[in-house]
Amino acid sequence: MPTPQPKQPSRRGLLKYLGLLTGAVALPSALKTSALKTLGAQQSSFEPPESSAPLLDQPLTTPLTAAGLNPHRVVLVKTTDRASGVRRAMELLQVPSFSGKRVFIKPNYNTGDPAPAATDPAVLETLVQSIQSAGASTITVGDRSGMAETRQAMERMQVFSLAQRYGFNTLVFDELGRDDWQYFPATGTHWSRGFAIARPVLNADAIVNVCCLKTHRFGGHFTLSLKNTIGMVARYVPGDDHDYMRELHRSTNQRLMIADVNKAYRPSLIVIDGVDAFVGGGPEQGQRVQAGVILASTDRIAIDAVGIAILRKLGTTREVAGGSIWSQTQIRRAADLGLGAVNAAQVELVTADQASAQMADEIRPFLS
Repeated sequence: MPTPQPKQPSRRGLLKYLGLLTGAVALPSALKTSALKTLGAQQSSFEPPESSAPLLDQPLTTPLTAAGLNPHRVVLVKTTDRASGVRRAMELLQVPSFSGKRVFIKPNYNTGDPAPAATDPAVLETLVQSIQSAGASTITVGDRSGMAETRQAMERMQVFSLAQRYGFNTLVFDELGRDDWQYFPATGTHWSRGFAIARPVLNADAIVNVCCLKTHRFGGHFTLSLKNTIGMVARYVPGDDHDYMRELHRSTNQRLMIADVNKAYRPSLIVIDGVDAFVGGGPEQGQRVQAGVILASTDRIAIDAVGIAILRKLGTTREVAGGSIWSQTQIRRAADLGLGAVNAAQVELVTADQASAQMADEIRPFLS
């Protein structure tokens, strides 16, 4: 399958993202006017509805524990072939059944640039093939970009052409109406007025979180499965003029807020494409290296911890390399919320072959 050619981020796209940090909304005036019309230019006194959903308590029993498997297991496949790596990782993980389920796949289309900036088409295609073969009733793929126009990014990464070929649904979160967002209250979080997540994600029977292996120079430090969840969160909800992404990216609590939103849902499968990685910079461009790995898990903390360990072994930024992985703010907060593993001893690395086992042995010292 052809791979999109590398593309330098546009000045407009970069300014748009930097505007989240500075408070300047760097959009062309025509687009800004259109957005205001869509939002209805509502008053800042808008209050989220009383029907805000409670954050979830994480279950004591999961499909993996019910099957007698470690719920914190992370499959590691050493490979440069994304398609075969994803298939092998799913087989080894023993993913809970997708039969008869409505499945939502949340990739990473922050931009439409080649992996690891965005989810590679081969990863999405392989996941769709595998989930359809497992008997899913429907599959929907959706996202919200942070540094690009979402529809353009999805088009560039072949989402719509793949949807025509395989018959799955697509969703551009920026185009959702007010009733398509579910509010969650601020209580117990670091968000000033809570946050809103796309209802189609929450209404699915199974959620698949698909992310890339990379660092994040805009305050997240690293962007793996916990950070990928931010793409489910609204920047604006029609009728509500609060800019949730500006709040996130200007906050000193950004990494705590990233963890907070993850309590709104439970993933059935997480896949990290680490064939290529950004060990510096990111999320849309950075210092690229070939890590040659695919990871899979049902535990966001465990898989992110393994991802960080790989970044550390490859040589990464001071923020990602420093201290214990388990003291990294995203990881520590997620563990406090009960979202997964709380230390390295709980993480089981499952490998596919001798090369994968050797890589697992090499990264174990970095998991502390």
